[in-house]
Amino acid sequence: MERPVLVYTTYPSLVEAERAGRLLVEQGLAACVNILPGMRSIYRWQGAVESAEEAVMIVKTRASQKEAVEAVVKRLHSYHTPAILFLPTEGGSAEYIGWILSESGGEKIES
Repeated sequence: MERPVLVYTTYPSLVEAERAGRLLVEQGLAACVNILPGMRSIYRWQGAVESAEEAVMIVKTRASQKEAVEAVVKRLHSYHTPAILFLPTEGGSAEYIGWILSESGGEKIES
């Protein structure tokens, strides 16, 4: 049986994260996205230590959709190198897992 996967990414703004998240759900590539605004990131980029306000987005999808989710995130993202990590899941509520799998099969009608 296919497993759910979480896709972790960050965005420079809540507006950009919401746009990408809505599209992923509307297209059936994700059952749900959680957007957590107000994260402070400190990171090294091109030899300098930087910091920025960001929004975290966690995408709940099926393992077979992770490449499609990655493609949408990259296409809509303003960062040159966006954070995209696939986090495998282990266990969980059978009903919730079933919901993620049923809602992330792709090809939903856009609203």
